[in-house]
Amino acid sequence: MIKNTCPQCESELSWKDQKYFCDYCQQAVTKTAFCPDCSEQLEKLQACGSASYFCNYCNELKSKSRVKIVFNKVTD
Repeated sequence: MIKNTCPQCESELSWKDQKYFCDYCQQAVTKTAFCPDCSEQLEKLQACGSASYFCNYCNELKSKSRVKIVFNKVTD
């Protein structure tokens, strides 16, 4: 299971206003998924309560257990 941790302080992120937020740093954080095969950014597909990832470069679905998840601070 992927841990949702702050990229700066590594504390657990909370979910506020439809985005991730670090209560310790007081900073919004984005979550981005990358293809495990080609490293291109993936498109998240959600339907019927489940999430899948699609790589437009490889033109195929990727297992969420294989994707590379990166958290970044939101810059204004």
